[in-house]
Amino acid sequence: MDDASKIEKHLLVQSKNLDSFNDTSIYTMHWNLRQRDRNTVARKIIICGLSLAFLLLALIILRAFGKSFLCDNSYLNSNWNEIHAEFDSPFRLNSQGSSDIALELKTPLPHPKPSSEVCYDVPEELRFDCFPLSNASEDKCSERGCCWKSTISSSPDLGVPFCYYPSNYGLYKWDNISQNERGVAGNLVLKYSSGYVDDILNLGVEAFFETNYRLRIKIYDRENRRYEPPVPVTEPKDFVEELSTEYEFKIDPKKTGFVVKRRATGEIIFDTTTGGFTFANQFLQISSLLPSPYLYGIGEQQDTLLHSTNWKQFSLFAHDGVPADHMNLYGSHPFYLVMENNGMSHGVFLKNSDPMDIIIQPAPAITFRTIGGIFDFYIFLGPKPGDVVSQYTELIGRPFMPPFWSLGYHQCRFGYNTLNRTKEIMGRTRDAGIPFDVQWVDIDYMDKRRDFTYDKDNYFGLPDFVKALQLVGMHFIPIMDPGISNADSNGAYPPYDEGLEMNVFIKKNKNSAEPFEGKVWNPVSTVWPDFTHPNATEYWINQIRRFVEEVPIDGLWIDMNEPANFYNGAKEGCPDNSLENPPYTPRVVDGHLQHKTLCMSAQQYAGAHYDVHNLYGFTETIATNFALTEVLKRRPFIISRSTYPGQGHFGGHWTGDVRSDWGDMKKSISAILNFNMFGIPMVGADICGFVQNTTADLCTRWMELGAFYPFSRNHNSDDTIDQDPVALGPDVVEAAKNSLLIRYSLLPYLYTLFWRANQYGETVARPLFFEFPDDRSTYGIDVQFLWGSSLMIIPVLDPLEQVVTAYFPKGLWYDYETFKLMSEGEEIMDLESPSGKIRLAIRGGSIIPTQSPNVTTARTRLSPFELIAALDEEQKACGSLYWDDGISIDSFMSGKYNYLEFSSSGSALEISPKKIGYFDEHLKLGSVRILGIQSDVVNVSLNGGKVDFTYSKPDKVLIVDNLSANMSDGITISWH
Repeated sequence: MDDASKIEKHLLVQSKNLDSFNDTSIYTMHWNLRQRDRNTVARKIIICGLSLAFLLLALIILRAFGKSFLCDNSYLNSNWNEIHAEFDSPFRLNSQGSSDIALELKTPLPHPKPSSEVCYDVPEELRFDCFPLSNASEDKCSERGCCWKSTISSSPDLGVPFCYYPSNYGLYKWDNISQNERGVAGNLVLKYSSGYVDDILNLGVEAFFETNYRLRIKIYDRENRRYEPPVPVTEPKDFVEELSTEYEFKIDPKKTGFVVKRRATGEIIFDTTTGGFTFANQFLQISSLLPSPYLYGIGEQQDTLLHSTNWKQFSLFAHDGVPADHMNLYGSHPFYLVMENNGMSHGVFLKNSDPMDIIIQPAPAITFRTIGGIFDFYIFLGPKPGDVVSQYTELIGRPFMPPFWSLGYHQCRFGYNTLNRTKEIMGRTRDAGIPFDVQWVDIDYMDKRRDFTYDKDNYFGLPDFVKALQLVGMHFIPIMDPGISNADSNGAYPPYDEGLEMNVFIKKNKNSAEPFEGKVWNPVSTVWPDFTHPNATEYWINQIRRFVEEVPIDGLWIDMNEPANFYNGAKEGCPDNSLENPPYTPRVVDGHLQHKTLCMSAQQYAGAHYDVHNLYGFTETIATNFALTEVLKRRPFIISRSTYPGQGHFGGHWTGDVRSDWGDMKKSISAILNFNMFGIPMVGADICGFVQNTTADLCTRWMELGAFYPFSRNHNSDDTIDQDPVALGPDVVEAAKNSLLIRYSLLPYLYTLFWRANQYGETVARPLFFEFPDDRSTYGIDVQFLWGSSLMIIPVLDPLEQVVTAYFPKGLWYDYETFKLMSEGEEIMDLESPSGKIRLAIRGGSIIPTQSPNVTTARTRLSPFELIAALDEEQKACGSLYWDDGISIDSFMSGKYNYLEFSSSGSALEISPKKIGYFDEHLKLGSVRILGIQSDVVNVSLNGGKVDFTYSKPDKVLIVDNLSANMSDGITISWH
């Protein structure tokens, strides 16, 4: 029997087992509050009271940033493990921590050794690793009740496991399954030992139908409370009495796992009845079959957008390093998105912040392997990929609304070393006419590389320099690392003295009051604030306020917050215990968790660093967001290196220390698209690269691409050549100027995209398959991308190339530069793309608002608006514009904004004001360009009055210039 036949047989048996029992045996999630008795309702009220602080925090974060809470990050201090036992559920433990029906728990026996038949029946693609440790052997494998067969792998990353689970493997059995209209719950009782230390004997499994499109599945220890990430998620907004879910949740009592199906199609989207489910104290593993191989997400990794399912392993543990393949990077995002074979999409998020591996294999299947916490899954049913991201950000928090100026071009380098040198490079950039909004500085501006200081000698006059920048409409952002120098004499360095006084530093261990000590950039030694501590936000506000009073910054760049450390733990190393040396270590750099970070047994307020390490950058971003909001009284702007789900609600991200090479430039597109899926649309890579010397050819093409990163910044290291455009010559200057002028002209469109992200959870930069989910030709494309639904970016990504190959999905596509029709869709084209020119295509059916560009975003805002209407095959198009002052915290909530919708149909274009609440700037329309008009135009009118126009019959383009009409009043442009 060949492998394909084996897979088919294996899956057929699974399907028959799943569907063999009648509907009364299928435990589908149901829970109707109206049918609950009074005691249950009363218990619910008590539970809600106990949980109020945590839930209130989520509302505060997602809605208000209320001043009274700015100095209180108590939500991070609420012991979520304590809340867990009282979490709102119709299936809850009694006060003794056991189920209402007593269970007979026995010491588990070793798993029976498998027969040759159940081993032979498992094809290679469906072999799940039973012994992922390095010392696997046939004897050890057999002791676990698993199969052994050596194979030769075809994957450069991860091989077919030699030791794998037999088809009838199962450590747990179901018991005490309950159901009602909104939930299903049961116990999993351990039958056999897994071979790992401290198997959990009695597990609770609870499934919640939270909304019609969102399912939560939680697996936890019924006897002992375990760590869960103390991070806010948004509960469903409205209680719906009768759900009509897009999914079915099924349990087969004969199998350990469960299955989630899409109700409309019957597609199985999450199936854990295969693989070896394991839940030990420091080893948790669960596997699921996938409905297709079209898998995206899982971060932070350097990889292609569409992941190969040929035995890939991703490790999620925040780490400071130069990005490379097969390497754990700066953040942890255990979220994936799948395109199903029918064009529908779903997503899965595991809310777990412990170190973990995620393995994907050809079945296709996925395995989550973590070394702490619990399994807490959220499944989002889409059905479109954009819907999945919107549903995901509804849970973790919508992206923040950026200040308008942050959409401009940013420039920096590590190694300016003096203010004079900073001024010189900034001056030559501006003199070249390159649009430029934000000057950044790296750690060389600091006094002895200590936070909240500046070098009074080399950067003498920095405060006046910043004020001068701001007078011409520019802005200033310095770097700020979390590590605080602790080697100064008492009273010499307030950030350390006040941190000690407020008790906010991470401790050596749970039994110590002394701060954990390591070293980063500080000359001697470093301690780290614990941003989960009750006093941490107030401490951070105090430091930032004092610094802002001296240097009037506009935002903060927070780096080294994995947290990075130049030691492997402490200077003297880390203690030898199960946190530092767990039974299983994910495939992290150097093979040790404490490599270039803190000891895992260091203690934070929310738990051991082992559990909360991946939250460090996220919690720092929250504190920094609160601090800047309180101190500056305007929208905060923060770029962080380390991230976790929810980061996008508080700040953005840059992709770290990428290399100056063509490969890293190309992979930056996948990174930008992934982080948009992660709910962090304000993201970019260091243009021209950070590590290694760039070249003029590379930087020319990277400036063209980088002008279309949502966050656009050129930055490089101190041991490399200058790479600001002027330093590399006229070709780079021309590329930077041309591309950035286009970016600045598109600011109204880009700003509206960020508003839609903030309100609806949409992506700003998105893959082509988001707009064309039925076109499988788009599934693997990561060398082109879209801004919103309307603009395609087609960069050159290879050296010395003057032609770029692009795929155009279904529909009409127009050249952004000439307005001519480029493609009628569903074709591959070679496009001339000489140095200094990036190819852009407007999608038919779109209306894009623009402005005439200038050298700053502030000056660009003064220009009249222009509209580009690209008609589709039916001669229709639509678009919108969101506009406010670009800086106020509560513009939308207070109604101080303008919102207009544009539509074109037949021979008219309508501008319809839906909300006019911002009056400081007039919405003047200066010109309109209508592309793709199929009949000759002989007359054009605006609100009934004739206006001058130009019409190109060969190009089918109508241009109406020299207008001065107020869009706030509504406008109709007609042509005949």
